[in-house]
Amino acid sequence: MKKFNYLLQAILIYILFFIGRVLGLNFSRIIFSYLFSLVGPIFKSKTIVKKNLNIFSQNLSSDREDKIVQNMWKNYGMTFIEYIFLNFFRKKNNHMTIYGEDVLSNIIEKKKPVIFISGHFANFELMSMEISKKKIDLATIYRPLNNFFLNPFMEYLRKKYVCKNQIKKGVNGVREAIEYIKRNHSIALMIDQRVSEGEKINFFNVPAYTTTLPAQLAIKYNLKIIPVFIKRIDNKKFVIEFKNEIDPKNFIDKLKITKELNIVLEKMVYKNPDQWIWTHNRWK
Repeated sequence: MKKFNYLLQAILIYILFFIGRVLGLNFSRIIFSYLFSLVGPIFKSKTIVKKNLNIFSQNLSSDREDKIVQNMWKNYGMTFIEYIFLNFFRKKNNHMTIYGEDVLSNIIEKKKPVIFISGHFANFELMSMEISKKKIDLATIYRPLNNFFLNPFMEYLRKKYVCKNQIKKGVNGVREAIEYIKRNHSIALMIDQRVSEGEKINFFNVPAYTTTLPAQLAIKYNLKIIPVFIKRIDNKKFVIEFKNEIDPKNFIDKLKITKELNIVLEKMVYKNPDQWIWTHNRWK
């Protein structure tokens, strides 16, 4: 039954991708942002979203909460259909404004890898894409889709247009990441989702299983950690900010570093809660 459901899901998504490609990027954004904001709240994730927002802030008015949820689903819709236009983003630059380019220039000049960390904001795929467009050797860690009918196509898009070096999350992925670091590649990964092998560290003052991988890699190989933030502007353009580096030498251990990274991530969410993925059961 699960295979059949995955097949139906994949067929539907491929049809939607085809429709989006026919409609074009700008019109597709309008259609799919509306479609997702209409259909998204119906799903069972509504309970998770409500719980997450209550952890985020107990002082949100119902109007503000509704607005965050509506904008989240709109961003979901736009990000979804933008996958089929990743080739456009790879070739063009007029959709992106970058702050902190000196951070990237410093990485290129020193020829020493770093750890890029971020969360699922706006169209998060574009962060790794922009880094790789700057000719920085990069490998990204990702979680494969459960849908094995759809995952090969999504992996193809990521490898061709986002970053050619894709590392599957897991024990083997950690080994692969280490090999890339030894070959002078920087590593990019998202740290905002729950991991079973992580440590319980406060996130918005509530303990949440959090990956310590960035901290472990930074300590072992003496690598700086660079937080990256992306924001969608006027639905068509994006801003990426490369924050000041975090030096592992300034912390006692991996837990202290990871706590600091969670604080950095909290600030990103506070800055733009409308474009973060509230449907993930972060505090399960």
